[in-house]
Amino acid sequence: MTQPQRGRRVVIAGGAVMGSATAYFLANHPDFSGEIIVIEKDPSYQLCASARSAASIRQQFSSAINISISQFSIAFLRDIGKHLAVSGDAPHIDLVEGGYLFLASKAGAQQLNQNHQLQRSFGADITCYSRAQLAQRYPWLNTDGIEAGCYGTSGEGWFDGYGLMQAFRRKARSLGVRYVQGVVEGLKKNECGWLVQLEGGEQLQTEIFVNTAGASGGAALCRSAGLDLPITSQKRMIFPFECKEEIRNLPLLVDPSGFYVRPEGKSYICGCAPAANKDPECFDFAVEHDFFMEELWPRLAHRIPAFESLRPGLAWAGHYDMNGFDQNAFVGPVPQLEGFYLALGFSGHGLQQAPAVGRGLAEHIATGTYQSLDLTPLSIERFWNGTPLLEKNVV
Repeated sequence: MTQPQRGRRVVIAGGAVMGSATAYFLANHPDFSGEIIVIEKDPSYQLCASARSAASIRQQFSSAINISISQFSIAFLRDIGKHLAVSGDAPHIDLVEGGYLFLASKAGAQQLNQNHQLQRSFGADITCYSRAQLAQRYPWLNTDGIEAGCYGTSGEGWFDGYGLMQAFRRKARSLGVRYVQGVVEGLKKNECGWLVQLEGGEQLQTEIFVNTAGASGGAALCRSAGLDLPITSQKRMIFPFECKEEIRNLPLLVDPSGFYVRPEGKSYICGCAPAANKDPECFDFAVEHDFFMEELWPRLAHRIPAFESLRPGLAWAGHYDMNGFDQNAFVGPVPQLEGFYLALGFSGHGLQQAPAVGRGLAEHIATGTYQSLDLTPLSIERFWNGTPLLEKNVV
C-alpha cells in the first residue's frame, strides 16, 4: 500500500482539467502538506481537450463505477461556487441539466433496459420511454427504427468545460500549487523517487509523479517509465449549426447510428465517431467538412427532419486519449512503479469524471487509500489481468 504523503513533493504532468482537479483536491486535503508542481506545456490551453470538448455529463453508463463517478461529479458541479470560489469570487460554468436521451433500436432495447435497471438501482433519475411515448413527448422526432429511449430527468446535461478547467486551476493556485510551463520529455526511476526531465534540460526530483498528460503525451510518458499502454490520440470533430425551425425540449440525443446532437444556446452542436477503419491515431486539428456533409448530416436529418434545412457554423476538432483496451480510463497507482500514478485513457469522459477522479487520486496520494469512492475498478491491474471493464454506452 502507498504510504501517506506529508511534506513531500508531487509533480503532475498536464495542467488541464484532470491535472488541475487532482492538484486542487490534494492541496485541499488535510493529510497532505507537501509541495505540488503542475507542468503544463501550453498555459493558454487553446488546444487541450478540456477546451475542445462538447462538455457534457451523464449518469447513463452501463458500469457501476462510472455511474458513481458521475453522481459525485454532478453534485460537485451544482455547488461549484462553494467549492472553487477564490476570495469570494465564485466561478460560473453555465450548467444546464438538459438530460441525455439514449435511443435504442429493437436490437439494442434489451441492453438499454439492462442499463436502465442498473442506473435506477444507484438512484439515478432516469426515465424509460416506449416508441409511442417518445413520439408523443418529442413530436419533432422520427421514431422510425426506434424501439425505446431513456432520458435523464435530472443529473445530466452540459456545461462550460473550459470554465471548469480554469476554476480548478485558479483555486489550486490560490492554495499554493505551483504551475510551471514546460514539456515533460521523460522519466527516470531512482532511489529518491522519479527524476522528471523537462524540455530544455531542466530536471525535477519528486517522490510522486502523476501522469494526466492526456492524448498529447500521456502514453509517451508511460513508455518512458517502462509502461506500454494501448492509449492513442483520436481526433473528434464538433460541428455547430443553426436551424430555422425551433426544436423544443431537445436533450442531448444519442442515436443508435452513433451520432449525438444537443442545443448550444439558440444553436446546436453535433458529432460522431468515424468508422473504426477510418479512425487512425491523429494529432492534427484539421476539420473534415466532408464527414459532416456525407456521414453526419444525413443521419441528423433522418432522425430530426427539421434538420434537413440547416446552416453549418465554425467547426472545430479536439482529441480523445482513447483506451484501446476497454475505453475506460486507467486511474490510480501503478503497483510495479512506486510513486507513479495514472489518470489516462478517458476516451471522451475526462471532463465529467475530473471531480471524482481528482478527489480519488488526492485521497490515495495523501492517505494511501481511496476514502470516498473506491476507484479500484479503474486500476491498471485489469489490463494486466486481461479483464476489461466494458462500457456499453460509449458516445
